[in-house]
Amino acid sequence: MAKKYDAIIIGAGIIGSPIAYELTKMGYKTLNIDKLPDAGEGSTAASCAIVRAHYSTEDGVAMAYEGFKYWLEWEDYLDHVDDEKGLSKYMNTGSILLKSQGHDWRKVQRHYDAVGVAYEEWSNEKVNEMVPVYDLHEHWPVRRPEDPKFFDEPSKMLGGALFCPEGGYVNDPALSTHNIMRAAEAKGAEFIFNAEVVAIRSQDNRVLGVTLKDGTEIDAPVVVNAAGPHSYKINQMAEGVYEACNIKTKALRHEVMHCPSPEGYDYLNAGYHTSDGDIGCYYRPEVGNMFLIGSEDPECDPQEWIDPDDFYAGKGEPGRNNQLSEAQWKAQTYRCAKRVPSMQIPNQPRGVCDLYDCSDDWIPIYDKSDMKGFYMAIGTSGNQYKNAPVVGAMMAELIDACEKGLDHDKEPFQFTLRHIKRPIDVGFFSRNREINPDSSFSVNG
Repeated sequence: MAKKYDAIIIGAGIIGSPIAYELTKMGYKTLNIDKLPDAGEGSTAASCAIVRAHYSTEDGVAMAYEGFKYWLEWEDYLDHVDDEKGLSKYMNTGSILLKSQGHDWRKVQRHYDAVGVAYEEWSNEKVNEMVPVYDLHEHWPVRRPEDPKFFDEPSKMLGGALFCPEGGYVNDPALSTHNIMRAAEAKGAEFIFNAEVVAIRSQDNRVLGVTLKDGTEIDAPVVVNAAGPHSYKINQMAEGVYEACNIKTKALRHEVMHCPSPEGYDYLNAGYHTSDGDIGCYYRPEVGNMFLIGSEDPECDPQEWIDPDDFYAGKGEPGRNNQLSEAQWKAQTYRCAKRVPSMQIPNQPRGVCDLYDCSDDWIPIYDKSDMKGFYMAIGTSGNQYKNAPVVGAMMAELIDACEKGLDHDKEPFQFTLRHIKRPIDVGFFSRNREINPDSSFSVNG
């Protein structure tokens, strides 16, 4: 006889675990299923875990600013649960958005004002007072080292920055997910690991449950796809779901580099998370007094969309697995060295390579599906880690409302952000939307 739950969540990463936590608090008997050995060990573990408010849409800014409140009050969010591994820490460095041609910072500033985000405007002099290692010359447009113009001497200066004092990053994304799992378990949630979903069972367009690789059948009237880079494969298991989505997801290979801080500069303790569209990179402090350097997906950087099963199995063409590529290592570190000329770039690449789960417009899908009882929290990678606690609350309320009869497609659910008391039209994240032209079409969201 199949085991039965009120809701099954496929995935126990930074999106799936908060959904379980919030549903369980609402009285649902939940089960998270993950093919890895523990919570947060998939693509979540490779997240840069950056917490910043600048997004390309007002709703994106609002969700991120709401997320700040959860990270700043982490123990309260977890209801002071005990975790044998300890608690992750929110490193409240503050977040710098450099004013450049690579970011529509004026639009971001309008969104900040509309939402009520706390921020300061910094001149170049103020930026250099706070971060003396930055050279604020303009290098636009973004280029790669193989471009002959890459090493041209700059003549113009940037125009200062927007600074959010509540921004920063979480020191251990996998641990933060484990914390949420323990908080969910304390409310009655269950998790199983080393278990792979191979089928979504349904009848008369109503989800019945899932089947695992070992043949185990588990029943539930609600199934939530929070499978990260595998999200599109899970949707393909649910009859008619993938085909009916106007916005789809796919897996993108992405690299993040670690580079030593300039000699004598304590970047780990004195540095800030910085978004730098002028060089097409973002960077933040990392353990070992390192710069963690990611690409903001400028046009000159190639995008590699790949099969997640091949990636994690180490299959496919050389350089398409989780090994850092020499060309991208140089591109990101050399570009960052334009901003930090005293940075010493080592000979050997060091960093992390994993997959993003990206939607067609880099805005996530938080929605029901055309199959009754089947829900999606997908297309989240690269820019939704910071929003995860908000997503958990929003998805739980959306699921509950739909299961009680709401036709979300005709009457989109309105979710009130719990801390900043601002309503969000969840239809903004619909699977049926048209591609949003306001998106950055990048990790910036």
